[in-house]
Amino acid sequence: MKNRCGLSVLARTVLSAALLCTAACGLSTNAFAEAANATTQTLVIEPDQGLTPIYNLIQSAKSSIDMTMYELADTQAQTLLDQAAANGIRVRVILDQNLEYNNNLAAYNDLNSHGVQVVWAQTKYAATHQKSIVIDNTTAAVMSLNFTSRYYSTSRDYAVIENDPSDVAAIESTFSADFNAQSITPPVGDDLVWSPTNSKTSLVNLINSAQSSLLIENEEMSYSTIVTALVNAANRGVSVTVCMTDSSSWTSNFDKLAAAGVKISTYASSAPLYIHAKAIVADYGTANAKAFVGSENFSSYSLTRNRELGLITTNASILSQLNTTISNDYAGGTPW
Repeated sequence: MKNRCGLSVLARTVLSAALLCTAACGLSTNAFAEAANATTQTLVIEPDQGLTPIYNLIQSAKSSIDMTMYELADTQAQTLLDQAAANGIRVRVILDQNLEYNNNLAAYNDLNSHGVQVVWAQTKYAATHQKSIVIDNTTAAVMSLNFTSRYYSTSRDYAVIENDPSDVAAIESTFSADFNAQSITPPVGDDLVWSPTNSKTSLVNLINSAQSSLLIENEEMSYSTIVTALVNAANRGVSVTVCMTDSSSWTSNFDKLAAAGVKISTYASSAPLYIHAKAIVADYGTANAKAFVGSENFSSYSLTRNRELGLITTNASILSQLNTTISNDYAGGTPW
């Protein structure tokens, strides 16, 4: 995380230097264009890495913290937010109330009493299931994980921390609209996946684009449109691998997938690892490889009625880490 945040500072320094040199020396703007593209993305894998990278991100704030969180029940995270507000940092938080009011009430009261600007999410969404943090308008974390400490040791989750200016600006403008209960069609930035606007199309298109392989982790498998896309992928010869925590709710769709040749591995709900992640890796090892990480489950509510956020990336390191982690999770489960 320190390296990640350090790169952001370095990128800004390079930008400034390029601008000064261009102005003073009359040089080509190629150096500036190159520096403008010096964006970074870092993957955080849970429970392997623990929450330290995310806590460090919060502590790195100098001017502002904007957080949207489905469920907040983590005293350490709350304390960091309280301390930031006490240090004069503008801290704004949106918490879900449609499904998580009771679980979020203690955090809401605590934050409110310590100078954090905290609001309940809009009730027009079935749930505000988004999990994101923006620091100083320059760095964003797009996550599948909630700030719920009792699940940290057992939950497979991912977060992508990035400094892409277009993505950060899009997340910030949407946050501000949601914070003020205003309507907005979220900008997609360079690679963002929003519910309830573009997520269904983006995820189906990602699955449909796969030519060789798909690796999947998700908490739910109830949305027929996604199931059909996965079945069609398998039928056209794509190697489709799914790893999930088992539930009787997914049995009929697991049977459909298995009949099409999809490889499925599951964990019991009582197992030491719970698959809470929402991730897709398409065509790993090819020039067309890309991956999705975010808060969207494969359910109708998640893709068409909730506020959700994810992103699609071609970052080679993230692709490699997701491929390894999901493959290992699959190997550790029970074949369907």
